[in-house]
Amino acid sequence: MSSSMLTINSLTVDEKCPDKLTVELLASLQIVTKAFRDEQLRFSAGVDALGKLSKLLSKLSDEIQVYSDENQDQQSAELCLQITAECFRAQRNSCVQCPCNQTILRDQGGIRVSLGILEKLLKLTSGTCESLFDALRCGIQFLGNIAVGNQLCKADIWDHAFPHLFLDLLEFPDEKTVAYTCMVLHTCLDEDRTERLGTEPQHMKVVLKIIEMCRTLPNIDWTVLIVTEHFFRSSELIEKMYTAMNDQERLTLLDLLLAQLGEGKEDSLIPLRTAQFLGSCFQHSCTAVLSLSCSSSDDNQALAVITLLDILCEMTSDRQTFMALQDQPNLLQTTVELLKEVHLLGKSSKNVFSTAQEFTFTKPEGASTHPALGFKAHLIRLIGNLCHSHTSNQDQVRELDGIALILDNCNIDSNNPFISQWAVFALRNILEHNLENQKLVQGLRRQGVADDSVLREMGFCVVERDGSLLLRPLKKEEEPAER
Repeated sequence: MSSSMLTINSLTVDEKCPDKLTVELLASLQIVTKAFRDEQLRFSAGVDALGKLSKLLSKLSDEIQVYSDENQDQQSAELCLQITAECFRAQRNSCVQCPCNQTILRDQGGIRVSLGILEKLLKLTSGTCESLFDALRCGIQFLGNIAVGNQLCKADIWDHAFPHLFLDLLEFPDEKTVAYTCMVLHTCLDEDRTERLGTEPQHMKVVLKIIEMCRTLPNIDWTVLIVTEHFFRSSELIEKMYTAMNDQERLTLLDLLLAQLGEGKEDSLIPLRTAQFLGSCFQHSCTAVLSLSCSSSDDNQALAVITLLDILCEMTSDRQTFMALQDQPNLLQTTVELLKEVHLLGKSSKNVFSTAQEFTFTKPEGASTHPALGFKAHLIRLIGNLCHSHTSNQDQVRELDGIALILDNCNIDSNNPFISQWAVFALRNILEHNLENQKLVQGLRRQGVADDSVLREMGFCVVERDGSLLLRPLKKEEEPAER
């Protein structure tokens, strides 16, 4: 038997004097912790050796209860916390890729004892912050390791710690403690538990806390993974979350959705039902963006509308999962009518919706860009997406006088970068294989061609051929002279 195994088997706490925690015991535990880094020693540990750790942890639980009294000796409390942290480290290491040890420690009551200790540590006022933090961190790491790949351990942790202990740990003022808690939460979540997150107010508190931390603690990757790999899979949960959130929380959620779509994966975790729900949210709240024409407006709700539009543009960019949005009732009509409103608003006074030929528009607060920059261009992009190979939507745009509206937005506009390109793209989709729409555009030629100086600056011109208007590159001799 190796010296490390002898050290494991010799671990004990004086039965007659259970408060006798020694520096020698701490040193022995440190040897055990190091030993369990070796895969062979982990797999050969056995029930008796792990039982020593479990028994010690139970004794430590009792000790922590004693030291919770503020009048207790500070030095003894400090040593107790250090030994607790080291015992957790040893158990944590013993579980690495070792299902057998996970099962042994679970059967010995290790999970319940550990959860109980964590609850006591959260209430503890003795000891330095660092020793308390170490004990909490190591205890949570142990729970994370014992849960990996072990459904019974996950169930035990979930049944005895969710939501109350998770909430308390997520509120703890130590970023590492919070990060490790998120790791355990991510490990324990599955499809069924995720679906049930929206069923109780206390459960929803955990959900909203995770969303808040995505914004306030950006260095913790686990929060984003919880949202993208678990929350996004449940349409019902997303709907309940969105309904319960304030505008700032909604913005965080929508930014995460947009980032997920931006990864370009065809097998998106986001269900169609979620896309349809977001389409409805856009329809119901889209006029809030009109407030951005006033410099004094509170733009949180408007920013949510802008992000919803960006999401819908991404979802309808030839992603087969979401193309049913083309048939969502009134989505196209809402988009065309909103384009009319912002276009008229831009013409009625000088604001961010007005056409401009400069690139210096800033918010009064001094931000480098106004949140509504590009909004008209994205409305036109969405219209083009919804009309792609969809005759009914093509017809609807014509009936809503949307073709002339889009043609009126073909000029270069510094408030809407690439709006002329998106307009050409949308017109192409609106006209494709649609004779009525093509006739409508062809009929415009009898009114003459509008001023095409902007097109000429870009190196193009409009010509008539066989009764149709065509866009073609300028010949060298036709190009405008340099100024």
